[in-house]
Amino acid sequence: MSSLALIKKISERILLIRGEKVILDSDLAEFYGVATKRLNEQVRRNRSRFPDDFVFQMTSAEKSEVVAKCDHLAKIKFSKSLPFAFTEHGALMAASVLSSPRAIQASVLIVRTFVLMRRMLVTSSEVAGRLTAIEHELIKHDGKMASIVEVLRQLTNPSMRPKRRIGFVKLKMES
Repeated sequence: MSSLALIKKISERILLIRGEKVILDSDLAEFYGVATKRLNEQVRRNRSRFPDDFVFQMTSAEKSEVVAKCDHLAKIKFSKSLPFAFTEHGALMAASVLSSPRAIQASVLIVRTFVLMRRMLVTSSEVAGRLTAIEHELIKHDGKMASIVEVLRQLTNPSMRPKRRIGFVKLKMES
């Protein structure tokens, strides 16, 4: 598979859980070419290398939610154990404790994917900000245009009462 295809596949496996972009242990193990059990075993053996901001174990509710949303996670639906969720730094640390050539290559692609996603988020935030500014300007212009249209209507519509003629008026004298 080409690097771009792998990055696309990795980006599809990155999920947002607890406000963090993470990759689940089963997906990470697949990319690193090891069994999920072996990956989790290494995490438990090297717990000091995996603080809570690198990896966390999901709750039952979180597991149910991701299984319902992601078809590729159907394999963990009936698993008794709760999956681990790895942040970008946790995925990199997992590669270092596994230290296989495939894990090292895959970790580089995973980090690149996280970086790419971060760039896309910044770009989309900038675009959203620009669109908001344009929307505010349009709202201002809409108000001004409505005022102009109202004045034009008043100028073009004759009033309902007859206009008084300019000049002298003859008064009728009573005799």
